[in-house]
Amino acid sequence: MNNQTLIQFFHWYYPGNGVLWKDFANRTSYLSTLGITGAWLPPPYKGGSGASSVGYDSYDLFDLGEFDQQGTVATKYGTKNEYISAVKKAHENNIQVIADTVFNHKAHGDELEKITVRKVNPENRTEFISEPMEIEAWTKFSFPGRKKKYSEFIWDYHCFSGIDWAEDRKEKAVYKILNEYGEEWEKLAEEEFGNYDYLNFSDIDFRNKSVREDLKYWGKWFLKTTGADGFRLDAVKHINPEFIIEWIDHMNGISSKKLFYIGEYWNDQNAESLKKYIEVSQGRMQLIDAPLHHNFYRLSTGGRDYDISKIFENTLISLRPELSVSFVSNHDSQPLQLLEKPINEWCNPLAYAIILLREQGIPCVFYPDLYGAEYSDKGKDRNDHHIILKKVNELPALLLIRKHLAYGIQRDYFDHKTTVGWTREGIDEKSNSGCAVILSAGDDGWKYMEAGKKHAGEIFADCLGKVENEITLDKNGGAEFYCKGGSVSVWVSKTAIENKLLKI
Repeated sequence: MNNQTLIQFFHWYYPGNGVLWKDFANRTSYLSTLGITGAWLPPPYKGGSGASSVGYDSYDLFDLGEFDQQGTVATKYGTKNEYISAVKKAHENNIQVIADTVFNHKAHGDELEKITVRKVNPENRTEFISEPMEIEAWTKFSFPGRKKKYSEFIWDYHCFSGIDWAEDRKEKAVYKILNEYGEEWEKLAEEEFGNYDYLNFSDIDFRNKSVREDLKYWGKWFLKTTGADGFRLDAVKHINPEFIIEWIDHMNGISSKKLFYIGEYWNDQNAESLKKYIEVSQGRMQLIDAPLHHNFYRLSTGGRDYDISKIFENTLISLRPELSVSFVSNHDSQPLQLLEKPINEWCNPLAYAIILLREQGIPCVFYPDLYGAEYSDKGKDRNDHHIILKKVNELPALLLIRKHLAYGIQRDYFDHKTTVGWTREGIDEKSNSGCAVILSAGDDGWKYMEAGKKHAGEIFADCLGKVENEITLDKNGGAEFYCKGGSVSVWVSKTAIENKLLKI
């Protein structure tokens, strides 16, 4: 079996001309050749901002680009039929499809309701800063364009715990909705801002049984309709974990295949909080390893002053590697986004070698790193910026190394501040497998490493072409391996190169 490798096949500024589903379908053969086994696609349903919606302003989960709602039939990425066709094309190329799913909130309601609320302190949501008052809010979702097809459920203020806009007052604030569930927010895995249940838009209240049942019904409908293989659950940090457990257990109970789940629990400063959430949710899903991404950012900006031997400190991959989805960049961290922490160009190959060629974690490649991207937007300074994200030239080769060679026992050599490395011994099932990886954030480096006695006498070469010399391994399958400064070299059997295992 090949190593599991994911791709996030979109970015925040992917062109909004309705072609992503077709683009993905056309590229599935190439992605499969590279060793991609799963694709995380963007939210496939109608967002509140219509044809320009990236998908995280969730409006109607049952509208996959089929109904005239929010000023458009197709979503930013295409139509329902194009999405279903893309899933089928992925399956033909042995790629699973992971659907991005936003349960935390709904946006851009259809009708105003008069509701009773209290303002809370945005920095401490357990502190009220107003008495109960009546406001008008967009909390009724009747989906007039769909006309109750697939689901007759109508969402109103009983389905929500909070809102951030009072239409009649033209005022933005964090309002706690006072419904039958009282003044308390839902309980979460950790306390931040007093309680971080409220994130944005109309915050869904999972204490409402009708809400839970409709979302479970949607999950069954979505699987049957699309044939997707799993879900990326957005903003689970802000959702009652009891609902996440209930929903995943329901989906596993009705699915004929094993589903794959990724949770977005964003805390890039404290890996222990991710570990705690895994314990609370009883290991039901993978979590994205935001702390590892933060360490890549520190390496990227610190260079030789960052101790690369500590790259795995305070990361999920060090605490629960079997449940870590590792990444270098994503749509939240790319330039001009809220959580932007762009990785400098020189650092990308090193970071990708770390997530792709090691035993621990499931790596997720970012679309612009494979294909490039160019876009413009306003930055935090409110000025216009034009961004060009270049392809990571080494990425296709690193993916092929992961697919064909990066298997077997791993030996680590993380014993130097700027130069580290590791070896993979390989397995009999993968011919010519095994490799030695060395990278430096400082000057040219070298390190004696052993790949295992089975490789004794073999000739190894740097398949990335950074170092031209060939190396003959000693009786222990070891040698002094080299890399250029600020670079990575991957040494593999010369036979593997000659057999064109790393050619597309």
